[in-house]
Amino acid sequence: MSDLRIRAAGPSDVTAVLAFWRTAAEGTSISDDRAGVDRLVARDPDALLLAERDGVLVGTVIAGFDGWRCHLYRLAVSPDARRQGIGSALLAAAEERFAALGGRRGDAMVLDRNERAHHAWRAAGYAPEPQWSRWVKPLTDD
Repeated sequence: MSDLRIRAAGPSDVTAVLAFWRTAAEGTSISDDRAGVDRLVARDPDALLLAERDGVLVGTVIAGFDGWRCHLYRLAVSPDARRQGIGSALLAAAEERFAALGGRRGDAMVLDRNERAHHAWRAAGYAPEPQWSRWVKPLTDD
């Protein structure tokens, strides 16, 4: 894994990240557009972590901290690079970020139908909390 580089995304990475998510991420989000990712990178420049191998994007995770909770989104690894420790390395980097910011617990958004992800999250030490449900309200007509 020594050839893996993890770094924060910058504005010039947004187009590549969006293209990567179309092939590597499960499902879509209302924020999976240029404006949404630009806003994320501008507001919290260290939140979107990229894993690169030989300059090629092979993984992402969003490690957002709002001062209260540590949230993980968009953990995605290129289909041809899975089961090589990339997801684990991204989660370790996210958890280091959280610890440095004073975070106490990470939570992850994981699709119920994404069984492959369930195995990966469990292997990383995360577990679902069945007493909680996600409640949402769209704030735009998009």
